Amino acid sequence: MPVTPRQSVSSVTPAVLLLLAALWLLALVSGLGVVASTHEVRKQVNTLETLRREASQLEVEWGRYLLEQSTWAAYSRIELIATEKLDMIPITVEQTVMVSAHD
Repeated sequence: MPVTPRQSVSSVTPAVLLLLAALWLLALVSGLGVVASTHEVRKQVNTLETLRREASQLEVEWGRYLLEQSTWAAYSRIELIATEKLDMIPITVEQTVMVSAHD
């Protein structure tokens, strides 16, 4: 007697159905894991880019501070403040005193 498709479907055992259900469940869990890990990676990349932008801004600010420091410490500025505000004058050769070291 020939086997019809209807008979082959009804001949599926409970063990095979259980195996199919388990495989379907594993595929579903795997898909959800991929979605979760992709979401986590995107969050981490976003955080990384934010930190890189912040680091770049801090480097620019650091450069400005270095420029400001060099401006404040310029020899001509120091000399101008010393002569105008502190009434200092450059030393002459006659005013120079040599101190010898005690041996």
